[in-house]
Amino acid sequence: MTTRGVWFSPEGLPGEEVIAFGKRVEELGYTTLWVGETMGRDPFAQLAAIGATTTSLGLASGIANVYNRHPGVMVQGGNTVAELTGGRMTLGLGVSSPVIVQKIRGLDYDKPLSFLSSYLDAMDETRYTAVPPAEPVPVLLAALGPKMLELAAERTAGAHPYNTTPEHTAMAREVMGPDAQLAVEQKVLLTEDAEQARATGASVLKFYSRAPGYVNAWKRMGFTDDDINDLSPRLVDAIVAWGSADAIEQRLQEHADAGATHVCIHPLDPELGQGKPDDAALAALAPS
Repeated sequence: MTTRGVWFSPEGLPGEEVIAFGKRVEELGYTTLWVGETMGRDPFAQLAAIGATTTSLGLASGIANVYNRHPGVMVQGGNTVAELTGGRMTLGLGVSSPVIVQKIRGLDYDKPLSFLSSYLDAMDETRYTAVPPAEPVPVLLAALGPKMLELAAERTAGAHPYNTTPEHTAMAREVMGPDAQLAVEQKVLLTEDAEQARATGASVLKFYSRAPGYVNAWKRMGFTDDDINDLSPRLVDAIVAWGSADAIEQRLQEHADAGATHVCIHPLDPELGQGKPDDAALAALAPS
């Protein structure tokens, strides 16, 4: 059975609205809330605050940036939230992109695959002296290409692909085998206005079109340089599921049929993009 969660980076919301958002996600029956990290709030502090005001909602970082944190600090963050919330934490981590890591933060971004492999070694060797969570915190990698997917299957509980298609989900399942978790993010826009949907979708994807990891992944999925540079309707329609609730449900089912164990919807506002989550989409796509 494929479970359903929500992915969002609520940087544009005041703190009290973030807490209300977490409660709303839980009330609607979603299993997990994935919180992104860019240049705003610390994801672990934010997830702990949401966890303190919910009772059963799974909490996940999607993703915590490995270049921005020492491996020991990553373990501390994941273990702390897990212990304080009764084991509800999933640690999604990854290399992010050179735009954020190198250009904005001024950190070295080199050989991400080998860096992440060594990073996982260091996490395994980290000393943690506080009361540990009852069970080890599940780790998932932000993986797109075959080699990163292989690393996810070999070293962690699975993968958390972002900005992908059901065809990519099928490829990821084939690479990782039948047992790995595959938690797929899917952007959704609850609007049947094609012009609005494609304009909003393109505005959201513009940042990612400058990130080499996504560009390379999209090319492996069959998109051309022109698709990516122009943010073509073909690309936007493939990455952003839009239309009626039934149309979006069909896309979510395609991910499930392709091997996803969990699909987290990313509810974009039809007019504001990522500025705030669309409550109408949250309600319409809530698990039955």
